[in-house]
Amino acid sequence: MKKIVIIFLHFITLLSIFVIVASIPRKNDLEVEKFTGILERNVTIQVLENDTAIKQGYLKELIDAFNLKYKEYGIVAKDANMDQFSDLEQDGPYGYGPDVLYQANDRLMRYVDGKHIQPLPVSTLNTYDQIDIKAWSTYNREVEGINYTFGVPVNVQGPLMYYRKDLLPSNWKTTYDKNNNDIPDMLESWNEMYRFSLEKRSSGLFGYMRSFLEPYFSAGYLFSYGGYAFGDNDTNQSDIGFSKGESYKGASVIRQLATLMDERCIDDTITVTAYSQLAKGNFFATITTPDVYTLFADEFKKEGVSLDNLGVSNIPMLPKSGDLTEVNPELIPCKMMGGIQGYAISSYTKAPNASLAFIDFATSYEMIIRRNELLGIAPARNDCAFEIGGLSQVINDNLKNGFIAIMPSIKATSQIWTPLQTLFQDIAKDPFRSGNEQAKYLKKEEFQAALERVDKQIYDAIHTLQ
Repeated sequence: MKKIVIIFLHFITLLSIFVIVASIPRKNDLEVEKFTGILERNVTIQVLENDTAIKQGYLKELIDAFNLKYKEYGIVAKDANMDQFSDLEQDGPYGYGPDVLYQANDRLMRYVDGKHIQPLPVSTLNTYDQIDIKAWSTYNREVEGINYTFGVPVNVQGPLMYYRKDLLPSNWKTTYDKNNNDIPDMLESWNEMYRFSLEKRSSGLFGYMRSFLEPYFSAGYLFSYGGYAFGDNDTNQSDIGFSKGESYKGASVIRQLATLMDERCIDDTITVTAYSQLAKGNFFATITTPDVYTLFADEFKKEGVSLDNLGVSNIPMLPKSGDLTEVNPELIPCKMMGGIQGYAISSYTKAPNASLAFIDFATSYEMIIRRNELLGIAPARNDCAFEIGGLSQVINDNLKNGFIAIMPSIKATSQIWTPLQTLFQDIAKDPFRSGNEQAKYLKKEEFQAALERVDKQIYDAIHTLQ
């Protein structure tokens, strides 16, 4: 009898433990429930922003304005004073990470797997109805059968062409405006940019210049011809697609563009000097993101050149054939890689409601307009993009129309950069091989084989080496 009672008591104890454990909400449910709408009092929020926002004074303006508004609550936002690429996965658990962090979607969303950032009640934010579903979807992830949103889009990143208006030929309307639409042909077609850049080289100057070190600015040539990063809308890390479709044509375009340049295109020399070289008139054009407009402006001012001479346009179209020497080619849109930069909240913060209030303030209409004025960003907010117009609207339209391939929001994305960088550098080096070296990329099969090797390297890095 005593044995039976003991067994029964053990059973009751185990049952009680099971009931208690079963009643504990999942971590993600708890994290959402942290946002009660009741602000924490007398707390300090550490904010991690990008270097440009700090350098141009935007972060200081944002923090000062926020602190003034929430002074009565004792809430103080501060610059986290950390590298813009600080790793929350490493720093957060030890209390060193920021409360609020601003980064691109591929970096933010890799923190979801380890539950380092919190799902957010985004429908409570003032910006919610003003952001397109494609931008929101970048920060959506299904966790344990429930769909959550982990970030708030701020701006859409997509490359633009920056060029010197005053370096256009004086007779460009007769020599470079075949369709008579008052837009120089080299800004509409890579074939015409290729032709114009060859003319510049013959006079000792450079036309289009861009380093191929960063895959972010080169992968789009592959995407334009049917390549992709991951299958199933960039969610299937077992399907690597940089070699798919006719992406070999895009790889060939990279090699052809490299012939317009010198060996600086192999490393990052052109990238870091493009602002000053454009200001000095040594380069006619380059491509980069909208949020660095002010860096061009600073260099133009330093050189005493009117900023009226700086032109910005959409990315030219590509020839369907992939041949930049083709005359009167059939053109297709150039689909470039882009990203959605936004805010997220650390799971380790002790002030989730105050942090959410900061994001709500930072993504308000007024602050996004100001961010554009100081940094030249293309807002994710439709009302701001419409108000600003011009290329901000163009970039938003490119996103909606599928001409911007957003960086995948899965952790495996971190494995694509090194193999792509190595390949693009090797392709860019090809026109400059000399001596006993032999050109490696002249035929379709050679480009295709190299792209397939990249796919395999990425697959192995994801599934074998981790």
